[in-house]
Amino acid sequence: MGVVESRSGSGGPGGRRHRVVVLVRDGMLPIEVGIVHRIFGEARSAAGERLYELVTCALEPGEVRTDTDFTVHVAHGPEALATADTVVVPASGTDYDVGEERCAGRLGRAMDEALGRIRPGTRIASICTGAFVLAAAGLLDGRRATTHWRSVDQFRELFPAVEVDADVLYTDEGDVLTAAGVASGIDLCLHMVRCDHGAAVANDVARRTVVPPHREGGQAQYIRRPIPEPQVSSTGTARAWALEHLDRPLSLRELAARESMSVRTFTRRFREEVGISPLQWLTQQRIERARQLLEETELTVDRIAAEAGFGTAASLRQHLQSALGVSPRAYRSTFRGPGNGMVA
Repeated sequence: MGVVESRSGSGGPGGRRHRVVVLVRDGMLPIEVGIVHRIFGEARSAAGERLYELVTCALEPGEVRTDTDFTVHVAHGPEALATADTVVVPASGTDYDVGEERCAGRLGRAMDEALGRIRPGTRIASICTGAFVLAAAGLLDGRRATTHWRSVDQFRELFPAVEVDADVLYTDEGDVLTAAGVASGIDLCLHMVRCDHGAAVANDVARRTVVPPHREGGQAQYIRRPIPEPQVSSTGTARAWALEHLDRPLSLRELAARESMSVRTFTRRFREEVGISPLQWLTQQRIERARQLLEETELTVDRIAAEAGFGTAASLRQHLQSALGVSPRAYRSTFRGPGNGMVA
């Protein structure tokens, strides 16, 4: 995953806001369509201006059936795809049906023609089994992708040219992104906002939406016991305490002691609840803290490294490069502009 040049602001044709076009299909899941509109729709500049314009389209305008007992009126047809800066394809309830077209892994004529309207360079993302559409169009060949865990076997069988990662929340291949399903669509959309505008804007959207601000794409998409069993201690207290003390060296033994657990029990319980190891989680939180400080303060790299718990500027640079593919100077320049006086 790398930080890319902002796609938003006046980046769209005619100086308009970045346009996100959501392509819905018969049997669409309202929650997934709502996720896209909510996350991008809540993104604001420092002046309070909306950063994205959202348009919903279907293969034919009019009433579109959902997977529930109501329909949705969609005013736009596939011509809207030609105006998109980002296209998002959510799942459809019919994706789980066994139909000849789906099982053959090919697009229908209308969908093929619709996708052909998308301009070169447009960012394209899928949520859940929307990945089947992208794969059938050949957009995922030779790329890493994910889809809902219960559809992975069929996906692999239909699309052997795709590198399927069944154990992640989302994947980012630059101009093509995929989310595992439903709630992971929130993580993917926040990730795209973060790449476009930085952690501060994405965190503000998360606060408005009352969701966690950041779950890395590499987290497990299917945690068998996401909620602790009754009367079983969780690791929440240790995590909350760690977030208040990221500038300190934090050991597993110290975190386990916060929950009165052995290191072994704490590590197992932590992975069950969060989906990754305590050390992986700590690194993620420190990177997130460093990003926030780079965006919102004038602190030097040395100071930010200390505040985020990396210890040295060299360690911060190494972790930021590994996670985001950029240096601290490049990251700050992307989201705050050049000439900020930072010594990197």
